[in-house]
Amino acid sequence: MRHFRTLSGFLDHIERRGDLRRVTREVDWQCEVTEIACREARTEGPALLFEKVRGARFPLAVNVLAAERRIEWALGRKPAAVGAQLEELFHALPPRRLADLWKQRGSLARVLAMRPKLVGAGPAQAHALGADLSSLPILQLWPKDGGRFLTFPLVLTEHPMTKVRNLGIYRMQVFDAKTTGMHWQIGKGGGFHFHEAEKKGDGLEVAVAVGADPATLLASVAPLPEGVDEIAFAGFLRGAPTRLARARTLAMRVPADAEFVIEGFVPASERRAEGPFGDHFGHYSHAAPFPVFHVKAVTHRAQPVFQASVVGKPPQEDKYMGEAVQEMFTGVLKVIHPEIRDLWAYFEAGFHNLLVVAVENRFAKEAKKTALGLLGTGQLSLTKAIVLVDADVNPRDRAAVFGAIARNFDPEEDFILLPGVPLDTLDFTSYTMNLGSKMVLDAQTGVGALSGARAGAAPPADLPDPRALDPNVTASRLAWGGMLVVQVRAEGRAVVEHLARRPEYARVKLVVAVSQDVPLGDDELLLWGIFTRFDCARDIVPAHTETRGAWLSCRGPLGIDATWKSGYPEPVVTPAEVIAKVDAWWGRG
Repeated sequence: MRHFRTLSGFLDHIERRGDLRRVTREVDWQCEVTEIACREARTEGPALLFEKVRGARFPLAVNVLAAERRIEWALGRKPAAVGAQLEELFHALPPRRLADLWKQRGSLARVLAMRPKLVGAGPAQAHALGADLSSLPILQLWPKDGGRFLTFPLVLTEHPMTKVRNLGIYRMQVFDAKTTGMHWQIGKGGGFHFHEAEKKGDGLEVAVAVGADPATLLASVAPLPEGVDEIAFAGFLRGAPTRLARARTLAMRVPADAEFVIEGFVPASERRAEGPFGDHFGHYSHAAPFPVFHVKAVTHRAQPVFQASVVGKPPQEDKYMGEAVQEMFTGVLKVIHPEIRDLWAYFEAGFHNLLVVAVENRFAKEAKKTALGLLGTGQLSLTKAIVLVDADVNPRDRAAVFGAIARNFDPEEDFILLPGVPLDTLDFTSYTMNLGSKMVLDAQTGVGALSGARAGAAPPADLPDPRALDPNVTASRLAWGGMLVVQVRAEGRAVVEHLARRPEYARVKLVVAVSQDVPLGDDELLLWGIFTRFDCARDIVPAHTETRGAWLSCRGPLGIDATWKSGYPEPVVTPAEVIAKVDAWWGRG
């Protein structure tokens, strides 16, 4: 069983396989690395190692896991194989007889590897930089970011009472050489630990590893239940225990084999404006008050490599990591919800904004129960839109999903709106941080009793051109046969209200308006431009509504105003001069 203990070891491996590009020319930490990483992520190109970053002492690795093949090399198998093993383990718990344990003997080594190995000191502590971040190649990704950010910090905390660990990735804005922000978003384990400490008036010790083996990187983004140790899960993925060393200045342990370890403290009741930051929704998140991290010590291994991840408009590295994690954990969700046949969250929509679930109903409308259950499950509780499809529909196939909506979705019976609920911190569409609305679209064929299954008719392909009916429309597309998307000159509410009520579009289920910067012919950016830019409660406009007691019934097409609106943060854009600079030496590829 092959495993990688360090980031440097993994980089050596992929370089031998011809999948690492070394950049010897000096690059700028301000936007230039971003532009190069974006180009390579779009083509699933090689990992990048920048040997000279302006003003920094250390090399920088980006796009380390920005390819399916590199994730498979890191795991030694496909992520789906990990998922199958996890599903089998969960089905076997608790074991009822000795034979049950014997069946799991192939997993025994990985289960035993979940127990971390404790060492007195580790390679990550070989050299000291003091309490000083100034020599590190920390990036500013986008021109209107609030400054430079650690974008791939593995933030390790312990619950102040139980000492249960949590490892997560939370961006850290550098305020000066000794202080950063700590962007603990809603629903994150590190934030829960800080909440418990702050309730008692205490601060929280925090250790940050930068640059780690791929199993630890993937474990840090895994949607594990609260209280389940990501360090232990990294051992399972790796097939060898994670080594933890005593911290230099903290009463906790730190990853012994990291490239860098930053030890520090987050005081109670201290907040500082953090942001803006161009995040993985492809827009700048607004500045807001967040806790402050104070650096106590920085150590590193011999010849270390700093690591960063670029986020922005899809696709980026988080696409490949997020899809791998989905492959690993879909089986676990199927154990919890046995009616689920498959599910998929779309990276194009920032994962949390669009989840498609294929359900085999065992009683009428069981899928709706499943959707409501998922909206209360771990990180899936941050999902904004769920689409339910039949068990034989592939949730990963856009055309199949939107075709099911076109045939089967009836807003009068199949639309659930949940206003005033928790929402992803990065979602800006409700104008209120951490609060917004969600929706469920039931696109299954089952109607009433299970035996009454039927399918409706899809809209005709020869719909009239919306430009002839509304002067604000500049272009249109019947996307995947199920959604009429119109590009408009201004905010789109009036346009979708008008078009959704036109008799020519009565058989269209969704009429969506997008802004001019959303290319209708690019499937990925089209989903991005729609699902990151509307609030379900505010921006969905049914063609007709009728009140029956407390029930608001929607009939006809649903209009969705997914245009960029006043008060929204801007989408991220690389400056023209940076693009020209990179074109001149990297190539236009």
